Amino acid sequence: ICQFRKTRRLLDKSKTFHVTCGVTICIFSVLHVAAHLVNALNFSENYSEDFLSLNAANYRGEDPRKLLFATVPGLTGVVMVLVLFLMCTASTYAIRVSNYDIFWYTHNLFFVFYMLLMLHVSGGVLKYQTNLEEHPPGCFNPNKTLRQNMTVPKVFEEPFPDYTTEPFPEDLPVPEPFVQNNFMRICSEEPKFQSHFPETWFWISGPLCLYCVERLYRYIRSNKPVTITSVISHPSNVLEVRMMKNNFKARPGQYVILHCPRVSALESHPFTLTMVRNTNFFLYFPFYLHFYCHKHVSCPTDTKATFGVHLKVVGDWTERFRDLLLLHSNQDTEILPIFQQRRYPKLYVDGPFGSPFEESLNYEVSLCVAGGIGVTPFASVLNTLLDGWQCYKLRRLYFIWVCRDIESFRWFADLLCMLHNKLWQENRPDYINIQLYLSQTDGIQKIIGEKYQALNSRLLIGRPRWKLLFDEIAKCNRRKTIGVFCCGPNKISKILHKLSNSSNSYGTRFEYNKESFS
Repeated sequence: ICQFRKTRRLLDKSKTFHVTCGVTICIFSVLHVAAHLVNALNFSENYSEDFLSLNAANYRGEDPRKLLFATVPGLTGVVMVLVLFLMCTASTYAIRVSNYDIFWYTHNLFFVFYMLLMLHVSGGVLKYQTNLEEHPPGCFNPNKTLRQNMTVPKVFEEPFPDYTTEPFPEDLPVPEPFVQNNFMRICSEEPKFQSHFPETWFWISGPLCLYCVERLYRYIRSNKPVTITSVISHPSNVLEVRMMKNNFKARPGQYVILHCPRVSALESHPFTLTMVRNTNFFLYFPFYLHFYCHKHVSCPTDTKATFGVHLKVVGDWTERFRDLLLLHSNQDTEILPIFQQRRYPKLYVDGPFGSPFEESLNYEVSLCVAGGIGVTPFASVLNTLLDGWQCYKLRRLYFIWVCRDIESFRWFADLLCMLHNKLWQENRPDYINIQLYLSQTDGIQKIIGEKYQALNSRLLIGRPRWKLLFDEIAKCNRRKTIGVFCCGPNKISKILHKLSNSSNSYGTRFEYNKESFS
C-alpha cells in the first residue's frame, strides 16, 4: 500500500512533469537556435572548398539569412521557434486567467510543432562519413598533408602513390604525430560524406500514436451526449445543470470533463463528481476549478445514473454556456422536468477520471483543507461517509474550511450537519473534527440559527494557525501516517506542503496530496 501511494502521488505530479518538460524544451531550444545562428555565420564567412559536401553555404560571403529562410531546415526551424514562443507565452498564469481560449488553442499547436520537427532534419544538413576504413580519423595523406605541413626529404619529392600500407623505411625520420606502433595510418582516399537518414519520426511516432489512441478512446467513450434534465439559476452567478447518462459509474473524488460544441469546438473543462449515494433524489454540493470555473456537483443515483454540476460564471466559457442554457429566461430559478424540457445544447461528458482525493478514505487519519469554493472536492468523501464509514480504513477526519464570506458555508452546511448528527447517533462524535474559518465578519449572524446549531461552535473568526494545527494533530496521532489533502489557493497549498515535509517530535508522518486544474 505504501508503494502504491508513492506511485499514485508520483502520477499525480503529471502536470508538474509536463511543465518541467516544456521548460526544458525551451531552454535547450534557445541553445540549439543560438548554435545554429553561429553556424550559419561560420558557413558563410569561413567557406572552404576542401570539403564542399560539408558546407551548407554555396559560396563565401553568402547571406546567412538565405540559409535560414530558403532551406528546409532553416524555414521549419524558424516556424518551430515561432510556435514554441506562442505556446510558452500563452501558458503563463496571466494569460490563462485573462483569456483561457488563447492558452487552449495555442497549446494545441503542439501537433504542428511535431510535424515540423519531423521535416526539420530532411534537409540533409547533418552528415556522416561513409569511408572510415579508407580514411580513418587522424590518418596521414601523403600527397596533401605532408607537403603542406612538413619539410619533405628529396627522396620523397616524387608524388606518393595513391595508396600504401607499407611502413616508412627505418633510416628515414618519421614525425612523431604520425607514428603509431611503428606504422603510419595512411589515407587511401579523400573522406566522403553522406546525409543522415531522418530518424526523428522513429522517436516521435510512438508517443504520438499512443496519444491518438487515447484521444480516440475518449472520443468513443463520450460520443453520446448526456440528457440535460433541468437547469437552475442560483444567486451569485451560480448555475446548476442536472444530467443523466446510462452506464455511468464513478468513485468518490473522481471528476469528469464537460464539452459543449456550441460553446467551443475544442475547449472542455473538468468537474469533480460526488457519486456515493444510492438515492433517487439530488444532493448538490459546490465544486472548484482553480483558474476558470467555480462549480457544484450533485450525487448521481445508481438507478438513473443522474449527476449534476454547478458553474459559477467567472469566465468566457461559463458565460457562453450560461447564455445557451438560460436563453430567453429571466427567472432566478428554473426547474424544468424532462417531459417539459426545451431544447438544450448538446453536452458531452468524458470520464470519470481519478484524482488524489480518492486516497483520502485509504488513510487511517486524513486532514482535508479547503479554501473557499475549493471545498467541493471533499463533498464526495463526506457524502460517502454519510452512507457508511465502517467499511473504509479512515477512522478520523480533520476537516478545515476557510471562506471569506458567510454565504459560502451554506453550500456545505446541510451535509456537514447531517454527517455530524449521524456520527453522534452512532456514538462516534470524534470521527470527524470540523473547523470553519471566516476571514470576514460581515453577515455572520446569517448562519446562526436552529438549523445550523451543530456548526455554530465550530465557526471561528480569522485564519488557521497552521503550525499549531499540525502540532496538535501530530500529538494526537503519534507515530501514524496522516494524509493531507488540499484544494484551494496556492498560498495555503505551499504552507501545507512545507509543514507536511517538516519533522516533528511525535513520530507522525504527513503525506501531502493536492488537486490542481490550473
